Amino acid sequence: MTQNAQKMEQLANTLLHDHSSEEVCQRLAPDTATPYKRLSNIKGSDPEAMRSRWQTVVGQETPIPRPLYDGENMEVYSANIENCIGTVKVPVGLAGPLRVNGSFAQGDYYLPLATTEAALVASYHRGAVVLSKAGGCSAVILAEGVTRSPGFAFASISEMLLFAHWVLTHKESLKEAAAKTTRFGILENIRFAAQGSHLYLLCDFTTGDAAGQNMVTIATQAVCDFVIAQTPVKPQYWFVEANASGDKKATAQSFTTVRGKKVTAEAVIPGKLIERFLHTTPEKMVQYWQMSALGGVMTGTIGVQGHYANGLAALFIACGQDAACVAEAAVGITRFARLDDNALYVSATLPNMIVGTVGGGTKLPSQQAALELMGLAGAGHAKAFAEVCAAAALAGEISIIGSLSAGDFTKAHDDLARKR
Repeated sequence: MTQNAQKMEQLANTLLHDHSSEEVCQRLAPDTATPYKRLSNIKGSDPEAMRSRWQTVVGQETPIPRPLYDGENMEVYSANIENCIGTVKVPVGLAGPLRVNGSFAQGDYYLPLATTEAALVASYHRGAVVLSKAGGCSAVILAEGVTRSPGFAFASISEMLLFAHWVLTHKESLKEAAAKTTRFGILENIRFAAQGSHLYLLCDFTTGDAAGQNMVTIATQAVCDFVIAQTPVKPQYWFVEANASGDKKATAQSFTTVRGKKVTAEAVIPGKLIERFLHTTPEKMVQYWQMSALGGVMTGTIGVQGHYANGLAALFIACGQDAACVAEAAVGITRFARLDDNALYVSATLPNMIVGTVGGGTKLPSQQAALELMGLAGAGHAKAFAEVCAAAALAGEISIIGSLSAGDFTKAHDDLARKR
């Protein structure tokens, strides 16, 4: 990561403007003299525990502000949070309904979007309306799998190869070890990546209706424990996750394979609908898509798309998904093409849709209500939810590219955000 020389000079001048070199070094040095005040080590989310934590921070006589905590039952959050002091309210808006003709999702779905960004819900709503009036979008899950990647270090390449051979000849035993930890997770495959005397095992799981990060971690731990206990070739050291899984980050590996569910969605939108709702033309939207695709290539993005993260983050927060997974879920490719009858072909493919409808935050009251609104709460709905997420991403692409190609992108944000 390089830094422009002029920027570095500005930084140095700013630091040294009011302070000597010695003072700057002192300001940036570790501070071990000031007493460190720890949070109260009280477990649970009951009112007394919450008050104790808050008073540790602000003093004995100051109550928790009502916007953070207004007396509601916080025990429902106890399995999802540590050091709880309340909740943060994020407004939830509805977009849609969005018609999805999927391999699992069938019907019209309202999209609950939790966001503080003005204009976002309006944009996704417009895209959903356009898609639905065109008959909806088709959506298909192409692949599925969640990876955990333990890493093992050996004294030599030869030891690494002997260890890899042992793992290969005991794959069924490793699947059985994983199965003992979960009713729903299945170790489908183990892939190998070697770097000198280091070996990475890429353990690929299916996770039922859960997003599955915790599930695959616990199962992989059981696999590693079995390996270490049984293998005649012992590693010097090992870790249950060696950062080769793509967890919560955009990676080329996940982009070309799958992490979670790989979903593709497409639709054909008549030119008249585009002119009526988006105030532009299929030709102009394709021109914009071509230029933006090149812009993405020049800046080194993984995939080419407009703003998957916007809608996915809002949908994830509203529906109890792991919001950090947007880092990987918001990777993919948008494609636009003008057809001979002046219609517009649109598609979005997202290979890292790591979502679930059970476990994690999906059981919390507000988040469960959002999933119930969509008809996708509980077991049996994760695949449909993934298809709806991809359809929502496609709706957002249609709307933002329509706005940019029509020239009203700036005005929309000025009207809906700044002036409102």
